[in-house]
Amino acid sequence: MALIVSSEAPLVLLDDELKVVAASNSFRRIFAVQPDLVGLRLTDLGGGEWNVPQLNSLLQATVAGVPTIEAYEMDLVRQGHKPRRLVLRAHMLDYFDADNIRIALSITDITEARLAERLKDDLVRDKELLLQELQHRVANSLQIIASVLMQSARKVQSDESRIYLQDAHHRVMSIATLQKQLAASRIGEVALRPYLTELCASIGASMIPRAGRLSLTAKGDDAMVSPDVSVSLGLIGTELVINCLKHAFPGPDSAGKVVVDYRCSGTDWTLSVEDNGSGMLPVAERAKPGLGTGLVEALANQLDATVAVEEANPGTKVSIVHGGMVAIQASAAERPPACR
Repeated sequence: MALIVSSEAPLVLLDDELKVVAASNSFRRIFAVQPDLVGLRLTDLGGGEWNVPQLNSLLQATVAGVPTIEAYEMDLVRQGHKPRRLVLRAHMLDYFDADNIRIALSITDITEARLAERLKDDLVRDKELLLQELQHRVANSLQIIASVLMQSARKVQSDESRIYLQDAHHRVMSIATLQKQLAASRIGEVALRPYLTELCASIGASMIPRAGRLSLTAKGDDAMVSPDVSVSLGLIGTELVINCLKHAFPGPDSAGKVVVDYRCSGTDWTLSVEDNGSGMLPVAERAKPGLGTGLVEALANQLDATVAVEEANPGTKVSIVHGGMVAIQASAAERPPACR
C-alpha cells in the first residue's frame, strides 16, 4: 500500500468490484478527487467524470481474467477544468490471496503531447500550403519572363541576338514547366515521365512551326526523382532537344522525330535524346563547343553521370548515363550534338 500511495505517477488500486483500495497522492492531487476515496467505486470519484461505460467494461473484463488494458485513451471532462487526454493501463496483480483480486490502474496525461502533435501537424500543413503557393507564383513569374524574352526576340534586328534570346526563352520555359510539376506534387518528388512530356510539349509549341512535320515525344518508366535531380534532368533534356531541333533538322520543311527517353534500374539510370535527322558532322566541320554543351556536361558531372553519343543511323543519340547502364561514353572528339 505504501508503494501505491507514494507513487509519483497517478496510480489506483481497485478490488474486484472496482472499489478503490488505495490511491497515490499524485492521483488525488492531479485529478482533484475526494480526499477520502478508499471504498468508493471508481465511477463515483470526483463529480462522476470517471463514470465512463467503456472504461468500466474494460476493467470488468480485466477482473474476469481477460488480457490487460494496454493503452486505453479517453478524454476526462471535469466541471471547471479543461478536458484532459489520458492513457490508462490496467492489469491484475499476482496476489498470494486468490480471493482478493487487485487491479492496478495507472494514468498518464498526454494532453500536452497531443497538443504538440496537432501544432506540428498544423505547421507542416501550413508549410506545404505556403510552399505550393510559392511554387505557383514562381512558375507564373517564369512564364512572364519567358514571354518578355520571346517578345524581345521578335523585335531585335540581329539574328545572333535573336537566337540567344530564344535559347534563354526555352531554358526559362523548362524551369517553369518543372515548377508546375513541383506544385502538383504533395510529397516533393517529381514524376519524371509527365514532366518530360510537358517539357517536350512546351518546347515543341515554341520551336516547331508546322505541326505534323516534326514530332517531339517523351517516354520512359514510372520513375520518381527528387526536385533537385529533376531540375538538372530537365535542363539537360531542354538543351539536347533544342540542339536537335536546330541542327538535326535545319530546313524549314524538315521532317523527322525526336524522342526523349528515361530508364532506370535500381540506382542506375539513363536519360537519352535521339533524333533521326542529319546526323553528326565530320569532326573537322563541327563548331566550337558552346554554352549548351558546357551546361550539359556540367549538369551531368553534378549528377555523377557521363555524357555518351553515338550514331543512330540515321540521326544521333545522346545519353546521360549514371551507374552501370551500358552506353558509349563521349570522347573529346565526340561531344554532344550541341557541338554539331
